[in-house]
Amino acid sequence: MEYSIIFLVTIFLIGFVGSFVSGMVGIGGSIIKYPMLLYIPSMVGLTAFTAHEVAGISAVQVLFATIGGVWAYRKGGYLNKTLIIYMGISILIGSFIGGYGSQFMTDAGINLVYGVLATIAAVMMFVPKNGLDDIPFDQVTFNKWLAASLALIVGIGAGIVGAAGAFILVPIMLIVLKIPTRMTIATSLAITFISSIGSTTGKLLTGQVLFIPAIIMIIASLIASPLGAKFGQKVNTKILQWILAILILGTAIKIWLDFFS
Repeated sequence: MEYSIIFLVTIFLIGFVGSFVSGMVGIGGSIIKYPMLLYIPSMVGLTAFTAHEVAGISAVQVLFATIGGVWAYRKGGYLNKTLIIYMGISILIGSFIGGYGSQFMTDAGINLVYGVLATIAAVMMFVPKNGLDDIPFDQVTFNKWLAASLALIVGIGAGIVGAAGAFILVPIMLIVLKIPTRMTIATSLAITFISSIGSTTGKLLTGQVLFIPAIIMIIASLIASPLGAKFGQKVNTKILQWILAILILGTAIKIWLDFFS
């Protein structure tokens, strides 16, 4: 694949916009960047990526995007270390299985998995959540083995599409595990960083990564993700939830429309 200046600038802008939003709402960014990478290059007359290529680029990029986000949240007291350990280990195993096994899937199959994950996440984000943000951080409790089991399942699906799984982990943590919003946003970044290690390793071992676009996306992520995380700390939590819900729903609709067209 040949890379023109226009092509590289386009990839950088996709990475910057997606990473800023990912840092702001506590996701690795693939919920936004997956469809952007899949559709925007061809829309502006550039070479289109396949679903395998998009998943490979996304996997590497998310690894670095989450580093910036976690770094920005490290001193805020929002990280739940117990939750990170239980969900992190499970999602690492699942994401490696999904990332490595995706080599045997078709492009349509990868898009199908993405559509299913995005749809589940969109539905969960619109379920009413009352009073969660009133819980003091030192009084937060959750079912450890349920958290670990759900993380394993999410990890497999996320590994297939090159995501880290935050776009579905966040609603699971909010609705099923009853974790306060800001703790969810910060902790999900740490868990998705661990997840991205597994999915990136699986993609690299099976040759699904285009390195030049991935490097451009990484540079954009390192700049934009910390900026988004700092901005997110100043925004009302309800606004953050609605931003995330709208992004997930919009992506799910687009993926399903394309899948059945």
